[in-house]
Amino acid sequence: MNPNKLCDTHFHLTLSDDIDNILKRAKENEVENFIMSACDLKSIEEGIKIIEKYPNIYLTIGLHPDSVDDYNPDTISYLENLIKENDKIIGIGEIGLDYYHNKENKENQKRLFIDQLSLAKKLHLPVVIHSRDAFQDTYNILKEYNLKTTIHCFTGSLESALLYIKEGYLLGIGGVSTFKNTHLLETLKSIPLENIVFETDSPYLSPIPFRGEKNEPKNISIICDNLCSIKNMSREEVIKMTTLNVIKQYNIKEY
Repeated sequence: MNPNKLCDTHFHLTLSDDIDNILKRAKENEVENFIMSACDLKSIEEGIKIIEKYPNIYLTIGLHPDSVDDYNPDTISYLENLIKENDKIIGIGEIGLDYYHNKENKENQKRLFIDQLSLAKKLHLPVVIHSRDAFQDTYNILKEYNLKTTIHCFTGSLESALLYIKEGYLLGIGGVSTFKNTHLLETLKSIPLENIVFETDSPYLSPIPFRGEKNEPKNISIICDNLCSIKNMSREEVIKMTTLNVIKQYNIKEY
């Protein structure tokens, strides 16, 4: 991974996407490092085919809380075997809890979450966490595992950011940080760059001025420039630090 280029640490692709041109547009905007997220059984299968073709795309795999109905006793073994077979699968995620969409299956979500955290512990892998309307349960469960952790799409309060940072977690900062009405401005001013990584969550959550349009990894450049303005830091400094954060988190070789 090139520490002098931007990294999109969390995005979603399918085999039907125009991947070559997506990567070309990203490179034109200094985004050359990629970690794709595959968080259901279909996207995991497609993700493995994608990373086999593209050398600079890595992969995290896991079952999102929305996929809790796909979970059965064989699922964890299936994920474990895939990870052991492919050294470009570098983390487990996005996994976690989502009480916004479904509050009726909390216990099933927790069981799935805990089983995947246990797998990460067994394989010494970092995790990428989805948490929506579930901060306290997410935080309490995570503290039991002492894993390298990235909080995906962080949009929480300064108080929650500081609690996560105290545990050594990274915060995934994306397009929401550019929105005019976001409360993230003060949070980003107050937290260290050592705890920040960039993500698009594309094709979702496009930054301004593309809000409402299909998102792409190239827009990491906009998210980066926005953070440079907030923290009054140079683009080169922010690029290097945030990408080094990724390299350290996932134990990826520099080049």
